[in-house]
Amino acid sequence: MSLPAAFLQTAERLIPRDRRFDDPLSTLAFGTDASFYRLIPKLVVRVESEAEVVELLRAAHADKVPVTFRAAGTSLSGQAISDSVLIVLGDNWNGRDIRQGGAQIRLQPGVIGAQANAWLAPYGRKIGPDPASINACKIGGIVANNASGMCCGTAQNSYHTLAGLRLVLADGTLLDSEDPASVAAFQASHGELLERLAELGRQTRANTELAAKIRHKYRLKNTTGLSLNALVDYDQPLDILTHLLVGSEGTLGFISAVTYDTVPEHPHKASALIVFPDVETCCRAVPVLKQQPVSAVELLDRRSLRSVQDKPGMPTWVKGLSASACALLIESRAASASLLHEQLAHITASIADFPVEQKVDFSEDPVVYNQLWKIRKDTFPAVGAVRQTGTTVIIEDVTFPVEQLAAGVNRLIELFDKHRYDEAILFGHALEGNLHFVFTQGFDSPEQVARYDAFMQDVAQLVAVEFGGALKAEHGTGRNMAPFVELEWGHDAYQLMWQLKRLLDPTGILNPGVILSDDRELHLKNLKPLPAADEIVDKCIECGFCEPVCPSKGMTLSPRQRIVIWRDIQARKRAGIDTRELEEAFAYQGVDTCAATGLCAQRCPVGINTGDLVRKLRGNAAHHTGSADWLADHFATALKGARLTLRLADGARRLLGAPLLEKTSGTLRRLSAGRLPQWTPALPQAAKPISFTPPANDARPRVVYLAACVSRAMGPAAADGEQVPLVDKTRMLLEKAGYQVVFPAQLESLCCGQPFASKGYAGQAEAKRREMIDALLEASRGGLDPIYCDTSPCTLRLVQDGLDSRLDLFDPVRFIRTHLLDRLEFTPQDKPIAVHVTCSTQHLGEAQGLIDLVRRCTREVVVPEGIHCCGFAGDKGFTTPELNAHSLRSLKDAVQICEEGISTSRTCEIGLTQHGGIDYHGLVYLVDRVTRPRAI
Repeated sequence: MSLPAAFLQTAERLIPRDRRFDDPLSTLAFGTDASFYRLIPKLVVRVESEAEVVELLRAAHADKVPVTFRAAGTSLSGQAISDSVLIVLGDNWNGRDIRQGGAQIRLQPGVIGAQANAWLAPYGRKIGPDPASINACKIGGIVANNASGMCCGTAQNSYHTLAGLRLVLADGTLLDSEDPASVAAFQASHGELLERLAELGRQTRANTELAAKIRHKYRLKNTTGLSLNALVDYDQPLDILTHLLVGSEGTLGFISAVTYDTVPEHPHKASALIVFPDVETCCRAVPVLKQQPVSAVELLDRRSLRSVQDKPGMPTWVKGLSASACALLIESRAASASLLHEQLAHITASIADFPVEQKVDFSEDPVVYNQLWKIRKDTFPAVGAVRQTGTTVIIEDVTFPVEQLAAGVNRLIELFDKHRYDEAILFGHALEGNLHFVFTQGFDSPEQVARYDAFMQDVAQLVAVEFGGALKAEHGTGRNMAPFVELEWGHDAYQLMWQLKRLLDPTGILNPGVILSDDRELHLKNLKPLPAADEIVDKCIECGFCEPVCPSKGMTLSPRQRIVIWRDIQARKRAGIDTRELEEAFAYQGVDTCAATGLCAQRCPVGINTGDLVRKLRGNAAHHTGSADWLADHFATALKGARLTLRLADGARRLLGAPLLEKTSGTLRRLSAGRLPQWTPALPQAAKPISFTPPANDARPRVVYLAACVSRAMGPAAADGEQVPLVDKTRMLLEKAGYQVVFPAQLESLCCGQPFASKGYAGQAEAKRREMIDALLEASRGGLDPIYCDTSPCTLRLVQDGLDSRLDLFDPVRFIRTHLLDRLEFTPQDKPIAVHVTCSTQHLGEAQGLIDLVRRCTREVVVPEGIHCCGFAGDKGFTTPELNAHSLRSLKDAVQICEEGISTSRTCEIGLTQHGGIDYHGLVYLVDRVTRPRAI
């Protein structure tokens, strides 16, 4: 059934075409969230303002069109998918207002949770919720799901730290609980609704049995159903309404902004891992620890420890633990070191009499406690990494009353055995009795679906009925647990939820099927396929953790969406379905606009680099092998050609003037259908070939200077205030520090192979890399001298793809940190400097090193928020400039107080200069400017 014409007309009038998606590729891409369900929306709308949401909801309400809201799409229970209209947050939902010295923060729903904490860090505060997905999930989803986490417990979740809410109801009515005028207007227009909420609260509190049940249920971690505790915790209807929206999963309204009471972020912390001989002993320790000053206590059963025991850095004794062993990972935090030590003494003493099989004592060493928490965080992806292709990873989270935790753990393990989930693991937030269990499940046959259903029926009966626990502690009810809400809550509470739903959403348009459903088999429908596509990406669980760092997200596809589409293409091909239309769309949206820099791999729980898949696909389509061979064999000639092209472009600039040339080249690019590059004032002039002979009998220590091909070809832009080429500036800095600079022989012919690799010519790339390594071995006297590479992507390429162990290769950041700090004296400047940390610098582990170096050089450093990759990606800034423009769309506003930016890649600096409105230079320019030789 298609959407009503009246609604479509409203959407078309309200939302520009580039923010409305109804084509097969886009709707399929958006049909996936992190859950194991899939619904294909008829229309996806990217909204950029509250006014747009209001108008869309008014139209949807009038025409009875179901709508679903999505923030990050990291929900695990099917809350963020729709077969009708999916409303997705765009860029302009990142507002924040820090109040009362960080005691409160007002946030729009598009803010990523970790970013909110970064803003609060200078105040020693954070938001209460701390979900495991905090680096990807957004505030809208955190509030709508009442997400919690490892340290949050129940006291610091969104419900309990809520100070105010701005919301839009199903009929398009706006309410801001912190704005008296908005409240007064709402009371005038919706007084009957408020009175009905107040009456439901009075009735609920008067029903002593129901009120007692609600209070019991929310003593536990619980996100099953609607937040009925609002009816017993509050008597003012406005308070009831705002707290009902928390955990409502988009079924009662749209959350436009939230104000949190923040919580302390104590700077001192220590962690310990205690392994007990059995589950019973482990769980008996939990109530004791609950009385101690602990911030987190995580339980890991033997299966979960076994899943990570072969990981690098794991203590060797983990493999030798007994079959019944069960561990607690304990963390304590404090405002001062002395208080922390006092707390650790109390905690240790409290469990001193418990038998222990193994342990890692409390440590404040970041290396130690980060490794301990890595054990915990690696458990989920460890299951995902070993699952059979075609199966999905399901993570459930339930709550047992903490006093019955041991019995609950053992009974769950019995269910794993009964239903043959041999790979299942169990871990969780022990202080709350909250257990996560992870297992793999296929849905390719009726038998597999039936096994899953039988297991879930048993789990529901065990947790909700026998133990009186919660079927969903943190992950929200979604579609997954909607059929079991009445089983857990009982008839009266369930009907009360329906009353609330019908009161606030009388036409039933808000996220139907989520939380409340009459369909007792909803959890078995619309199950998402995960067909084999390519071994590079087959382990993807479509969690969406990769998306925040992807430069093409919001323009074309994200890494998760690329995998979704490629999986579907491969499945259709196997089924004999014509995929030409889908593949044609994917060629641009999936392949051409992928920067392939691999930042997604850093965020992926199972380490998938979607860029590797894209490079493979480019390789399959790379049909100019002869040209690639010629370029590889005649690289010096190609470099001369690049310089000639830049000289011709600069000549045109001199002849026509920059404004006219920019306009003319833009017209030519359009006429050529994008085949001709766009000229911009940031385009470099041609660099002169390196002509340098080191003096004879030089006693200074040697450094081999590997000038990347882009540094050799590209000089400064004509409009740049700094006209010294990078090669000359680097040599000047190295010599200032007392080094003798030498260059590899036949440098003009050398290339690390990156340009070939990015285009899919792996053979030619490897040949150039090998040639480069041989030249570096010769120039460094067999590895005796350090090698300085002036461009971080080239450094990464050589290091990642197998550098000869004799060579010691440095990018600019590591070389300056390692070799120059003791040789130079720094005098910081007063002018603020913008820093762009390239993707390669991040991969090299030098991101913080770069920022720290710039802080030595200036008193104010600006690192723009939300820009993880500039999208220039070698030559994408020339061939697909829209990717670079999209990635850097927020740069100019972020760096407006700066006069200069710093990075470590010449090509990246072209795009940064163009879109930032300030000159970006290599790090060496800044370091050279603020240093002088240190007297020795």
